[in-house]
Amino acid sequence: GSVVASYPYDDSPTHRPTGVYSKSADDEVFRYLAKAYASHHPIMRTGKPNCPGEEGETFPDGITNGAQWYDVEGGMQDYNYVWANCFEITLELSCCKYPPTSELPKEWENNRESLLAFIEKV
Repeated sequence: GSVVASYPYDDSPTHRPTGVYSKSADDEVFRYLAKAYASHHPIMRTGKPNCPGEEGETFPDGITNGAQWYDVEGGMQDYNYVWANCFEITLELSCCKYPPTSELPKEWENNRESLLAFIEKV
């Protein structure tokens, strides 16, 4: 896990494991939507999730192009965009995939304003 808003494409023509910006035709819209979420999240907006084992990982503005971060062939985000014209972003909300129940209220507070800002864009 991490704390970042990722947007298409997750796959790249070269399938290099990381570092390839795979721009979609709607790149500006996806960046706008990702920033709308990330800019209201207290950790995500810093671009420094500080996840254990990945302390040096950074994401400018708290967002990333999926394939630039890491290449995923056949991902749902890309599939839905290409075949159903759905504009989806992927939200990584925690360094921990399964946070303990005791942390859920804090996670809600971290994401509430971001979620409302994102819904307003719809």
